[in-house]
Amino acid sequence: MEALLPGVSLLLVLLAAGWGSEAVTAWAPSPGGCELVWSTMDCTGRWLSSIPGNLRGDTEELLLDDNTIQVLGNASLLSYPQLWHLSLTRNRLELVEPGAFLSSQGLCVLSLADNLLFTNYSLTAAALSALPALRTLDLAGNRLTEDMVSVLVWNLSSLESLSVARNIIMRLDSSIFMNLTQLLELNLEKNYIFEIDQAFEGLQRLQRLNVAYNYLPCVVEFGLTQLRVLNVSNNVIEWFLALESDDFFELEVLDLSHNHLLFFPVLPRQSKLRSLLLKNNEMSFYQRLPNGTSLENVTVQFLLIDGNSTNVTTVSLWDEICHSNLSSLRLLDMSQNQVWYLPEGFLAQMPSLTHLKLNQNCLESFHLSEGDPLATLTELDLSQNRLEELGVEVGNGGNILPNLQLFNLSTNRLKALPPGVFTYTRKITTVDLSRNRVDLCPQPAVAGEVESPPCVDIRGVETLTHLSLASCGLRGLGGHPFQGTSLMHLDLSDNHQALSGDLGWLQDLTLTLQVLSLRNTTLSSTAVDFSAFNSLVHLDLSGNSLTVFPTSLGILKLRSLDLRDNCLPALPTDVVQTPLGKSLREVYLSRNPYNCCTLGWWDSLQHVKGLHVPDGQEVTCSYASRTLSPRALPEPVRWSCRWQTADLALLYLVLALPTCLTLLVAFALIFLTLKQKLLKMVKSRCGVSSPY
Repeated sequence: MEALLPGVSLLLVLLAAGWGSEAVTAWAPSPGGCELVWSTMDCTGRWLSSIPGNLRGDTEELLLDDNTIQVLGNASLLSYPQLWHLSLTRNRLELVEPGAFLSSQGLCVLSLADNLLFTNYSLTAAALSALPALRTLDLAGNRLTEDMVSVLVWNLSSLESLSVARNIIMRLDSSIFMNLTQLLELNLEKNYIFEIDQAFEGLQRLQRLNVAYNYLPCVVEFGLTQLRVLNVSNNVIEWFLALESDDFFELEVLDLSHNHLLFFPVLPRQSKLRSLLLKNNEMSFYQRLPNGTSLENVTVQFLLIDGNSTNVTTVSLWDEICHSNLSSLRLLDMSQNQVWYLPEGFLAQMPSLTHLKLNQNCLESFHLSEGDPLATLTELDLSQNRLEELGVEVGNGGNILPNLQLFNLSTNRLKALPPGVFTYTRKITTVDLSRNRVDLCPQPAVAGEVESPPCVDIRGVETLTHLSLASCGLRGLGGHPFQGTSLMHLDLSDNHQALSGDLGWLQDLTLTLQVLSLRNTTLSSTAVDFSAFNSLVHLDLSGNSLTVFPTSLGILKLRSLDLRDNCLPALPTDVVQTPLGKSLREVYLSRNPYNCCTLGWWDSLQHVKGLHVPDGQEVTCSYASRTLSPRALPEPVRWSCRWQTADLALLYLVLALPTCLTLLVAFALIFLTLKQKLLKMVKSRCGVSSPY
């Protein structure tokens, strides 16, 4: 055992020496101001006009972004034979000479984005053809046309990822990407493409295709079975028609958002589709129209002309029966469309759906039944519709939305919810009922009314933690509307009559409530006591009528407090000494009529470490009809304020002192002037001679 110790010591010394040398070279400075990070040489933003030739010879990654290089010459990379990643993004590159990469045969990743390669693209193409191992090529932002792209990538059969985004490509045909047989990912976004004619048919391995932000009017006979992700968002597409075939599509994500779709897309019959994004289109269902008209038996014929052959496809666009297998769909986003109803059984075809977004449509009613169980749904967004009714049909099982966690019903016309609707949603955590005309149960009894008005009952919903009731017209809340809940976030803002009394109706939340918004609720200082809310962390009291800072806030340990748009002339001078002042990290104070002569509290806040006043630049104070910033009070104003706020006893003393001194001096002068006369008068009256 002892004999092994010298060897161990030697090994430790060698390891220490090795680690030390690596640590030195990890961040070593290099010629030209470049930085070496392991085997990566970073020369970004160094105003280089050419590639430095005196960098480390074993450099594997060379980053030259944001420089002024115009030409990549034949000898530019001779010193770096091990290079596998080269980035020249955002230079002024106009030419790559044909022999530039002859010494870098192992180059796999090349970024030439945002340059001027359109000027000498044929010579650059010759240089690229000498890269047998190139896997990733970025040519975005080079003002390339489709013909230029075809020349540049003609001999790059090894490519797996290609970006030609932000160029001026207009039309794609089968010849452009013909030789890219290994391509997995293709980015064509932000061009001017208006027509695609079998451009991707030979790309048998293509999995991700991005054609967003172009001018495609339609997608018909979509047949790329191997594709996994297709992004055709932000075009002008009116129809999406997949090929009528029983072939299995690998498609998992289809993004058709921000187009002009008129109909629900005709999807592949068999696919792995998990995410279907249809946001911001003009889509609706047309079998039942609002005026009672039916288009059930109307069909549309598409005339497809390909060379000398003509194909007529007849489609029943108004057929509400979806013939596609959507059993694997997880996310369906149909927000910002013109949907005013959902066909019967539409959602039943999506048993794996977890997120359903139908916000910003024209829905007037929405019915849930055990026929459309949506057993896996966790998020349902029905906000910004015209909902007047939410229907729930419950059978013996009561199995409706059992996994729902987020339910957004804001900005509708609801007055009530079905009784016990939340008893079926056993995992609900967040409910947004803002901007509806709803009241909370229990409602206070009104004389002369036999039945209480409709209301929303959330009592006993133990899983509920976030509730928004902003701008619901709540009136005089009382009783125990939150009994049996564990709310942590509660928004009651913009309810002008909700706080006509005290906060007793919130007593069931004193132990759990962390975030409370009472913005714009006509709150006054005399009617509120927050001392019981020990768990409160964020409190919004903005837009109210507070004339005095609520003293009950002083014992709370808030981290954020919003006091904007009130009537506060000042804050307590000792606010920084309270538990509130020690815990606060963010406070909003602007748009209050503060008095410029009582800003001691403001000066104290400026010295609190870690406290941020985001609207500090907007805080103002008033002095003699002037509006000033407390950060830069004029010196005359400060002096005037000192006189106004000085101690009265001291002020009286200062004012009396000159008078007293004047009288004392006057008496002294009189005494000195009349001294001899006074002495003679005393002598004469006393009759005693004075020795001299």
